[in-house]
Amino acid sequence: MVATSGDRLIDQEALDTLKCCLLPLAAITTPNIPEAELLSGMTIRSQKDIETAARHICNAYGCAVLLKGGHNINDANDFLYTNGTGTWFYGTRIDNPNTHGTGCTLSSAIAANLAKGFDLPASIRRAKEYLSGALGAMLNLGHGRGPMQHNFNLTGEYAKSAEFF
Repeated sequence: MVATSGDRLIDQEALDTLKCCLLPLAAITTPNIPEAELLSGMTIRSQKDIETAARHICNAYGCAVLLKGGHNINDANDFLYTNGTGTWFYGTRIDNPNTHGTGCTLSSAIAANLAKGFDLPASIRRAKEYLSGALGAMLNLGHGRGPMQHNFNLTGEYAKSAEFF
């Protein structure tokens, strides 16, 4: 919905469709702070605001909410609200300019872990660990904000094809 740069990626009609038709079908949504502001109608400036916005989004759309705090300068803490309970997942911010796709990577890793049979909190912890590894590998491609090193932990026969990275 909103890129790290702050650019809106969907128009109002698409946002309205997301709210009325897609979010009520979702098991979890993973908005960043600007996206959570759009979904909740709130301004988010503090941890308390994050908790309140996540609760509001969960209650409004009936899905779990992992509100990602990665847009904060000092940390990479995320807040999960589901079934009337909130949980903080703490992370260390990794100083890496190559952060393109971090939100998509995190949500995909959560989905993959859920598909493997892990519960939601374990899926989030594992996804955050994976994301930290991909960011920590410091892939440097081209100019500007590039991608992370998604294949940082490949082993076995697949590792051989990834050696050129």
